[in-house]
Amino acid sequence: MGIILKGISKSYDGQAVLKNLNLKINQGEFHVLLGPSGNGKTTALSVMAGLVNPDSGSVFIGGGEVTSLSPDKRNIGFVFQDHALFPHLQVFDNIAYGLRVRGIKEKKIKKIVAHYLELVRLQDMYNKYPFQLSGGQKQRIAIARALAFKPDALLMDEPLSHLDALECERIRDELKRIQAATRVTTCYVTHDHSEASALADRISVLHKGRIEQIERPEEIFYHPKTDFVAKFVGADNILEARLVEINGNTTIFSLNSLGLTDQLKIKARTYPVFARNTKHRLCLHPEKIVVSHTPKGKNNFLARIIDIVPQGAVFKIIGEIVGLSGLKLRAVVPKTAFKINSNTEKIWFSFPPDALHPLCGRSCRAAIPQRACNNINLFK
Repeated sequence: MGIILKGISKSYDGQAVLKNLNLKINQGEFHVLLGPSGNGKTTALSVMAGLVNPDSGSVFIGGGEVTSLSPDKRNIGFVFQDHALFPHLQVFDNIAYGLRVRGIKEKKIKKIVAHYLELVRLQDMYNKYPFQLSGGQKQRIAIARALAFKPDALLMDEPLSHLDALECERIRDELKRIQAATRVTTCYVTHDHSEASALADRISVLHKGRIEQIERPEEIFYHPKTDFVAKFVGADNILEARLVEINGNTTIFSLNSLGLTDQLKIKARTYPVFARNTKHRLCLHPEKIVVSHTPKGKNNFLARIIDIVPQGAVFKIIGEIVGLSGLKLRAVVPKTAFKINSNTEKIWFSFPPDALHPLCGRSCRAAIPQRACNNINLFK
């Protein structure tokens, strides 16, 4: 059954933190709650754990309702930001603690601890104290401790936030491997969308106590449904457009609604939510834009480079469309794919019709083949 939240609301001092929150995390799923700080992620996790009592609503974990149960009665594992290991206990005893509390015999405890130390690849650390471990090792021990008693669910509150970038990447890969091996239902909180993308089977984006979109990572990042989700995941090319013509699988838009000249028209893939003579907000992901010295594709616009920001193996290029003052687009391109001569150079921004999608506010929860917005055969 996994984890289910039904109609969860929570306020502090009259300030609503969670607002009628409904969420279903499937059995064995790695689910990520993603969003900026102060939008309800940790509160939602704490409600699941029993650390916070909701003002209204119900919590179900592992097939039964646990709303009124204390944390120790919910059979959940919890991994905190700061590891929360007992500093006076060796690694073996830290992992064994929860097993001993449950009355498991010492002979069996030794086998269980050995198994989970091997799972997290720290079998040589059983007699070490926490102060003798690196941050990543501490976090792996915390994960082993949370899994040792076979919980119905594993809850994790930004467990990688205190690690450096290299260690964070290593532990992230380890965590994905461990979850795949155990298939424990996992709810993971983070504000880092790259972390969410690397880990999640599905992502819920929280904004002001509500879920704006629940999707697989690729859908969240390349087909956001609201302005907030688009901007939060970096898809911040949002165009206000008026539909001019629908011609089969292609729709023509004018960007006159931005107060620009009427020379700018764009071609977009036809979606069922489009209607003639209506205004729409279209999202264009920066990675969908091709930057080149010559026009390519069906939407080509000459742009003056305003800024170039190196980001690891890619450039983030901000360009203003020539002749259309105020219209800026952001593109993300591999450093090896395009040579920039100067920051004042004019270049072409190009993108295909299917790079644009509407910010319709709807969550696509149907299976991919049945999604109306992806089924262009509707218009044949």
